Amino acid sequence: MIYGYKRPLAGDELGKQQLLGIQLDQLFIETHPFAKKRHSLEELLMIIQPGDEIVVENLVVLADSLHQLLDVLNVLAKDLVKITFLEEQLSNSTVLQLNLTETVTLFSNLQTQLKSHATTFGLAEAKKAGKTIGRPKKSDENLRKAFDMYQSKTYSLLDIKNETGISKSTLYRYIDDVTKSSYEEEKHSKHE
Repeated sequence: MIYGYKRPLAGDELGKQQLLGIQLDQLFIETHPFAKKRHSLEELLMIIQPGDEIVVENLVVLADSLHQLLDVLNVLAKDLVKITFLEEQLSNSTVLQLNLTETVTLFSNLQTQLKSHATTFGLAEAKKAGKTIGRPKKSDENLRKAFDMYQSKTYSLLDIKNETGISKSTLYRYIDDVTKSSYEEEKHSKHE
């Protein structure tokens, strides 16, 4: 039997760009992009028999980490099941003739893709849940205090950071914003 497996990926949330034109006996589709509760993958791994083949679009479809990839590949090896990764043109039944640099490049790219996948869907899920994304904003009162200390020219940047917790880059960004706002207000009032 030839099985296909696909799941949502960044840029292909519905899996419509995966396994195009591939003849399959049965297709397993994951309903979500996350690492946990991959029910379709578990179901597939439970029914495979020696001599079967699994086809996936790429390594990221199958695994969320190098550790998980190794676990799945070990299961497939014990069950004598072939797996083919279309995008990478790899299979667990072919001997790779890669030098060390090519091997490290392959796994470095995989690690980057895995992080990108997890980040993309993690951020989307957090936004959906109403969570604030990114670094927490510094309070306006603290920024104004840092700005006033800076303007007084009696404090060093280290003194300002120790007193307010505002970093040099945040302070400079705030100064730029204040300067830009003042410039825009002045420009607008001249045109009135």
